[in-house]
Formats: sequence, C-alpha cells, structure tokens
Amino acid sequence: MKVNGKIVFALAIAASAVLASCGGKKQQQVPSATFKTTKVGRQDVTLETKYSATIRGRQDVDIYPQVGGTLKQICVTEGQTVRQGQTLFVIDQVPYQAALNTALAALKAAQASESTASMNYESKKKLFAENVISDFDLQTSYNTLMTARAQVAQAEAQVTNAKNSLSYTVVTSPTNGVVGTLPYRQGALVSAQLPQPLTTVSDNAQMWVYFSISERDLLSIVRKNGSINEAIKNMPEVTLTLVDGSTYEKKGRVESVSGVVNTNTGSVQLRAVFDNENGVLHSGSTGNVIIPTLHEQVLVIPATAAVQTQDRFRVFIVGSDSIAHGKVISVEEHKAGNQFIVTEGLVGGEEIVAEGAGMVKEGQKVK
Repeated sequence: MKVNGKIVFALAIAASAVLASCGGKKQQQVPSATFKTTKVGRQDVTLETKYSATIRGRQDVDIYPQVGGTLKQICVTEGQTVRQGQTLFVIDQVPYQAALNTALAALKAAQASESTASMNYESKKKLFAENVISDFDLQTSYNTLMTARAQVAQAEAQVTNAKNSLSYTVVTSPTNGVVGTLPYRQGALVSAQLPQPLTTVSDNAQMWVYFSISERDLLSIVRKNGSINEAIKNMPEVTLTLVDGSTYEKKGRVESVSGVVNTNTGSVQLRAVFDNENGVLHSGSTGNVIIPTLHEQVLVIPATAAVQTQDRFRVFIVGSDSIAHGKVISVEEHKAGNQFIVTEGLVGGEEIVAEGAGMVKEGQKVK
C-alpha cells in the first residue's frame, strides 16, 4: 500500500515531540536519596592554631678566645655537659707568662725608684727647714717623687694586664650547658678574630621556642585581655610538635611578646619556654607550636556537611517537606578537628545534610 510521504513526515515529527517532552519531564525529576542529617546546634569548641617555630637554648653562648696563640689543649668533647667556670680550652701560656714576668720586673724597678725618690725628698725637706737649699730644690725633689709614684702605678697596670692576658689563655665556660661542635683541633692558631667560635655552649635545661603570629591576631588578643601583660598571663599552655611529627611530652608557656612588628611579614615574634631536663630538644631544631583557643557556645557543623567551592562554603538545609536547598555560609578560618565553626548563614536549629553533601542536588528529596 502506498503511503503519503507528507503524512509519514508529520507523524515522525509528532513522535519526536512526544519523546522529547517525556525526556524533558524525566530530566526535571531528581530522584530522592538517603543521606545522614543533623541539627545545627551550639557548643564549646577548642580551635588549635599551628605556627612554625625555631628552638633555641635559653643561652647559646659563642666561645671566642680573648687572646691569640696556639691551641694547646681541648679539655671537652662535643655534646659534653659542662658547668660554669669549667675549663674548655688552653692556649699556649709561655709568651703570656714571659710578659707577666717582664711586667713584674718593671714594677719592682719602679718601686725601687719610688723608694729612692721618697728618701731624697725627705732629706730635702730637712735641708730646706735648715735653709740649706732653696724652695726650687725642694719642689724639684717632690716632682721626682711624684714621677716615680706614677711609674709605679703604670707598672702595676701592666702587671694587671699581663695577668689578665695569662688568665685568658684558659678558656672557661661562662654558663652551664652542653658543648657544641669543635671546629678547631689541638695545634691550631687561634685569635679573637676567628671566623667561627671555638665552640658554642647551650644552656638546654630550658629551651626557648620562637614563633610568629600576625599583627591582626595580636591585636585581637590584646583587645580581649586589655594589655600585652594580661594577654601573656592569660595565654593557655602551648604544645610543641617536633620535626618527626611527634608531640613533645611537656607543655610550654608563652613568656614574652616582641614589641616590634616585622614590616616585611606583618607579624610579631613570641617566645615560649619548655623544660628540657631529658635533653630531647636541641638548639637549632625546628617544629610547630600549637596554641589552643576556646570558643564558647558557637554554631558547629560536621566538616562533611560543607561543600567548598573556591573560597565559598555551602550546606544543604532539609526543609519540613524533606527537600534540600543549598545555603551559602561563612566558617572560621581554621577547622576544629572534623568540624567547622559557622560565623554566618545559619542561626541554629536547622536540619542539614551531615554526610555526602557534595552528592546532594538542589531541590532533591532527602530521606
């Protein structure tokens, strides 16, 4: 049977329109899905903020010789614990002992001259009293005595300098601590102008840990406490994590805040102190200081409930009709564990998708 071509074409168009209409309705229908939900509530949350830190001994003293000469003895080893006043190095003492002997001899000569000038002056005074000599002769004798006394004082000063120089040949520790590296060996020629110290003695009983916070954070802390001193006093104990990721067993405390803002970074340096009786911490090491901050009665949501797109966060609120609608929110800069603190966008009491929020579609029915 012959079919009219126009009729076939019209039927094809009608069928396509019907199919397209059915397909369009199918795309608009979002199937319901099952998600875990939760109600937004308020609670106390502690935020932990991490700062890069540098560890230093409470005293890191570079040891330089005060006199030059050949290094005759090295009395300590690297890593040895020393006490204040303990001998570290001995520099060749022979030239300094000779200088002291020379100064002592010069002192004796000056004292002898002073004694002679004194006797001469006493004799002149008697002759002047008997009108045997003139006032000029008496005054000349007195001036000679004063010159001799000055020479004695000068010789005594030279003796003191020579004794000091001799004592400087024995280099002692200025503090209790641990000996660092020993770059020079016995027989080396040393002086006060060395490019690097003989060693460094670090007082490691307590360690100073330096870290920096932003000027904005510092202002916030000061405003909250009223002053820098009160802020330091009220700061919580801080935690130190080491380079291997482990947490140091002892807590520390912040004891000072720099009074100068770094113009390049806009940050302020703080110093925390940690006890180090076991010697776990070493001067020059690095780590991270963690400062806990308590936030009271804030809105908290699971981190899995927030979908991040660039710098924006969105949650899905499930209404009474079980339909999910997206809502843009603002959260605290730092994540508190597996939770977010919400600062804007929610008021509390809303039911939101708690897990799998990234899979929810706008207008989807949530079971």
